[in-house]
Amino acid sequence: MFRHITLFSAALLACLSAVPAIGQTGAPLGIFEGHSDIGPVAHPGSAQYDAARHTYTVVGSGENMWEGADEFYFLWKRISGDVSLAADIAFTGRAGEPHRKGVLMIRQSLDPDSAYVDAARHADGLISIQARDQKGAITHEVQSYLKAPQRLRIEKHGNAFFMFAGQGENLEMAGGGMQLALEEPFYVGLGVCAHEKDSTEKIAFSNVEMTSDIRSAAQRPVPYSTIEVVRLAAPTDRRAAFVAAERLESPTWSRDGETIFFNRNHRLERVPSAGGKAEALDIGGAAVRSVGGKGISPDGALLAFSDDSRQRGRPAIFVAPVAGGAPRRITANTPAVFHGWSPDGQTIVFSAERGGQTDIYSIPAAGGAEKRLTNGQGRNENPQYSSDGASIYFNSDRRGSVQIWRMRADGSDPEQLTSGDFNNWFPHPSPDGQLLLFISYDKNVKGQPQNADAALRLLNLADRSTRTLAKLIGGAGSLDAPCWSPDSRQVAFVSYQLIPALPPVPR
Repeated sequence: MFRHITLFSAALLACLSAVPAIGQTGAPLGIFEGHSDIGPVAHPGSAQYDAARHTYTVVGSGENMWEGADEFYFLWKRISGDVSLAADIAFTGRAGEPHRKGVLMIRQSLDPDSAYVDAARHADGLISIQARDQKGAITHEVQSYLKAPQRLRIEKHGNAFFMFAGQGENLEMAGGGMQLALEEPFYVGLGVCAHEKDSTEKIAFSNVEMTSDIRSAAQRPVPYSTIEVVRLAAPTDRRAAFVAAERLESPTWSRDGETIFFNRNHRLERVPSAGGKAEALDIGGAAVRSVGGKGISPDGALLAFSDDSRQRGRPAIFVAPVAGGAPRRITANTPAVFHGWSPDGQTIVFSAERGGQTDIYSIPAAGGAEKRLTNGQGRNENPQYSSDGASIYFNSDRRGSVQIWRMRADGSDPEQLTSGDFNNWFPHPSPDGQLLLFISYDKNVKGQPQNADAALRLLNLADRSTRTLAKLIGGAGSLDAPCWSPDSRQVAFVSYQLIPALPPVPR
């Protein structure tokens, strides 16, 4: 009998020794309950706390924190409710792998493939908010245009997560956000990944501040807007080009792909497409009040836009030199909302309400008489020319729900392209003519309310297959301008965030 027990114990010990280090939890350190390796790392990690300097030094191994599973070292505390975690992050280990990282993480469990959100600081200065929205799913991220900040903060407000970055206490919203439903309690803490299987990385987290039960519902939310860019080749890797605690709308690209034009509180501005500082356009000054979409002419010389400064709610279409100069009015009748240029630059298409009916019209870019292209069946708007100029895409509710349609450039032969469980708005054909991008809302969503769940979806024009490119909190200004980069490889859009102001951190 004793021999059988001994054999069983030996077998049990052998099995336990094969369990990944996730089960080897260290003693509490500072404000954290425990620390452990996550995933099958090659080199066990460690954590130390210097109470005099309020610094946690964490050593981690791990090949990556990405895709469907993670390998890293984690210092954690279990909590419930809303939370904010901030720290200064300094790399003190070896030089080398640029994607080794220190993170502020909110995680469902200690399983390697757990759902999570983190604010990540990479060794090369990149920062991003990353998330796996369910167990075993692929990780998504929004990269920030801010580089190498001293300090990061991650905030959880219900199912919404946001990242802030900067120097000292002067932190700014770093772009984008993630939506994720976590069961309570969950884990909050600090993580380190070497990003190389056979290496370790040492990172110091100092001035760590964790505030729980931040009562987000009691705080007045601050509205933010983020101009984002997503590549078709890597849709999990979005990046923020510009962020502001203001209303941003209608991003559209320059013809060289170097600049994105947009509206900020109805003012025309531009920002480098790679991200950076925005500047106002020298077009009409404060007299211009831009509403709705805008677009650069095919030769790159002119910017077309709608302006309602003369009569609110009844805009007219203007064009102005991109390099700066006085606008020139195109449409005599109002309202008229610009949407697109013909590929030869000779014609502009727009939406207009005439006699209580919204339809699609065209007009010579040099000015002249407008021509009605749709026949008053339903509400027809948001037209865009195909890349060859032979067709016009638009959205219409003529059969009940809002769907994407296509017609010939003269308005003949209308054809419905989408259907199903979504209302679909703002079609944008790619410059190469292969894909059609549009924004979708649930079929029960009426109109385009601000701060609504939305998705950017792609229709393959050859085989009519559809896939989701990105999910976001969207609104009317998210995708209402020509949004493709000139090479058809990227699209620009605006996501919206409502972030409650945090209460002061107790000292």
